[in-house]
Amino acid sequence: MRQAQHSVDEAQSNLTQQQTTKTLAQQEMDRTAALLKNGWTTQEVADQRKQALDGAAAGLNAAQARVSVAQHALEAAQHDAGFYKVQIADNTLTAPKAGRIQYRLTNIGEVLPVGGKVFTMLDLSYVYMDIYLPTQEAGKVKVGAEARILLDAYPDHPIPAKVSFVASQAQFTPKTVETKTERDKLMFRIRMRIDQQRLLAHADAIRSGLPGVGYVRWNPAVTWPKNLEAAP
Repeated sequence: MRQAQHSVDEAQSNLTQQQTTKTLAQQEMDRTAALLKNGWTTQEVADQRKQALDGAAAGLNAAQARVSVAQHALEAAQHDAGFYKVQIADNTLTAPKAGRIQYRLTNIGEVLPVGGKVFTMLDLSYVYMDIYLPTQEAGKVKVGAEARILLDAYPDHPIPAKVSFVASQAQFTPKTVETKTERDKLMFRIRMRIDQQRLLAHADAIRSGLPGVGYVRWNPAVTWPKNLEAAP
């Protein structure tokens, strides 16, 4: 594009020069015509001035044509550049949101089908813990209820959260979940989500898959015990 723009500038400069040459040739032709009319010059000189004027006009037309060609070349270069930018954008991997790459699924040189996966990314703005409660307790929990997450790695730092999901159907207790009573076979999944602003402030400490214990306060009148009071 810069090279094409340089060609346009050069053609424009040449056009300006040819316009000046034609203007000078026209002025000389006008003066010669006036002198010839009064008999103060010869027809030969008038013919020479006429030829000079015709040549200047032809040069001006050629310069205008070169400007047009240069401008078309610039437009073509701009079109190509735009096409290449679109190609680059289409072939550039862009994360849909801020996050952390967890796994690389595809190596350089591999051909992916439509929708193929390249990376697994951890969404730092959506961190939650799922717990499972029996029917009697799950029925008291509502979306928006306050909760606390106590990770095994940070047993003295309760993390405030809120209930963002309550399952409408019961399911068998997953093997990875421990309950106080083994007779509670059907459980309801409860999801506790951490506030996004708190996550952004501690993004470097976020880890996925950390085990811990979740607490839900279904009765707002009950205060949190000291070990679950969240720091501001």
